[in-house]
Amino acid sequence: MLPATLALLLLGGCVYYNGMYNTKRLAGSARKAEREGRTFEATSLWGQVVTRAESLVTRHPDSKYVDEALVLKGTGLARLGQCPSAITPLSRVSLLHGVSTDAREDAYLALAQCQLELGDPASAELTVSEVLESRRPARRREARLLHARALRIAGRHVEALATLDGLSGPRAGEERLLALAGAGHREEAIAAADSLLARPDSGRNWDSLVVWVGRADPLAASSMVDRLIARPGIAPAANTRLLTQDGERLEAVDSARAETRLTQAARTGAGTPAGVSAQVQLARRRLSRSRTPEDVAAVSRTLDSLAAESGQTGEAGQLNATLLRIKAAEDSSSARAPQADLRLFLAAEAARDTLAAPAVAASLFRRLVDDWPDSPYAPKALLAARMLDPAWADTAGALLEERYAASPYVAFVQSGSTPEYQALEDSLQAFAVHQGRQPVHAPQPGVPRQPGQQPDAPARRRGLEP
Repeated sequence: MLPATLALLLLGGCVYYNGMYNTKRLAGSARKAEREGRTFEATSLWGQVVTRAESLVTRHPDSKYVDEALVLKGTGLARLGQCPSAITPLSRVSLLHGVSTDAREDAYLALAQCQLELGDPASAELTVSEVLESRRPARRREARLLHARALRIAGRHVEALATLDGLSGPRAGEERLLALAGAGHREEAIAAADSLLARPDSGRNWDSLVVWVGRADPLAASSMVDRLIARPGIAPAANTRLLTQDGERLEAVDSARAETRLTQAARTGAGTPAGVSAQVQLARRRLSRSRTPEDVAAVSRTLDSLAAESGQTGEAGQLNATLLRIKAAEDSSSARAPQADLRLFLAAEAARDTLAAPAVAASLFRRLVDDWPDSPYAPKALLAARMLDPAWADTAGALLEERYAASPYVAFVQSGSTPEYQALEDSLQAFAVHQGRQPVHAPQPGVPRQPGQQPDAPARRRGLEP
């Protein structure tokens, strides 16, 4: 019996050793295919490496080779773009002893790449240091590129530029461009972009490069867009997308240029969904500057035309539907219809939060106070209006003190929620749900809130929100 058992153990060990040998051989073939540019074949081979390594670990979890098998599995997963699954097995690379330098250095590079992709540049910087002195020039170069990327993502742009010094090639050029933009070297960044454009690369993702540059320097990114849209043979849809995104980025630094960009996008993409989107953004800008019902009506006519072209369920149609609801609320107030005060309040909130039109919203809140002075929601409208129109704050304050001192909303601001306050809020909530929208509360003074965003509880307890 003992010899038979021993034979089985020896056979099992032999099978495991052969399986490990074949897995490492496949990994070597995958690396060779990568070096020779046979990408499809390399992907297939790495897939086989993952399958075989996983099988070995499952069948022989206590083997002394389990760490090596797991690292090979992690390397394969990383090569296949599955970094979330690759991190844990790759992290065992520091436990490897007596394995080939190729396998260990490849694993460190794969781990650093995944750490960067998952937003951990500090760990990537430590990981890649294991390969910076590799005897293989290709690995030293890859390690420096990953090191530079880690430094750039961490905001250490000058150090990234120093790390890239002496490196050439498209990837180094892209990293240098991004580091220059991050360091505030706008002219040098534009020159680096020109250098990349002079060497066309069909695999280069210019959209992503522009986005990355734009995060650090919107004006440098805008200069890149100028050059990109001037290239011959580029589809109008691609140029429209670049121009629209550029307009969005420029809003915070040069609103006039932003509007020019959106106008260009609308013209370039005329008759396309991208062009309609640019026109809708222009309409939103007009709404944000609107002050009178006539201004809003003019935008509504534009949106109505766009909706007829792109469909009522699209962005233009939905935005115009909000404008029409606001107009209906104003008409109901003029007609003294039942619950018109609630409709007017919700319309004012929509103008503030959905349209981002503070002047229109303030005028609607004030109209509620004028048309419906006895409405229990008039004090809430006063509180909201004075946040939108500081010039009206004194008038609103006087009205709150003289006319609405006993209002549950005034009590809420002074000391917190009461049953009367909650009853009014529940009633408004129920009416809003019946009308097909949720009410939102006025933003804190000086702190604009995104559409639909609710106030934080501490702010409400402090009485900063009506």
